[in-house]
Amino acid sequence: MTQIKRVTGIGGIFFKAKDPQALAAWYRRHLGVPVDEGGMWLFRWGADHGAGATVWSIFPADTDYLGTEPARFMINYRVEDIDALLEALRAEGVWIDEKRDDSEFGRFAWIADPEGNRIELWQPPPGG
Repeated sequence: MTQIKRVTGIGGIFFKAKDPQALAAWYRRHLGVPVDEGGMWLFRWGADHGAGATVWSIFPADTDYLGTEPARFMINYRVEDIDALLEALRAEGVWIDEKRDDSEFGRFAWIADPEGNRIELWQPPPGG
């Protein structure tokens, strides 16, 4: 059996806040995190680690993007072949959301760990 690559890096860290703009201002002021007005920080890393970026983003407390459970965070993991990974995870009995998102930003799918924490899988677009 061919071994497939699983996770290749962290594509993003997303969490909820009652007041995303105020929390973004707090992170800017106290920790120096260059969060934009939309509550997002795009951290780019260089060729030494494989060129790419990690998104750090604050969402409104009432978002369902992180799932409908009361979870306050979601981690996005970079993957190389989302279809092969989903096939392997399905065979291993992992819960997989049937929803998919394919856009200019890449391909996205969602799974959950055994405690119900939502996990986003992201296959960057070619060259991304």
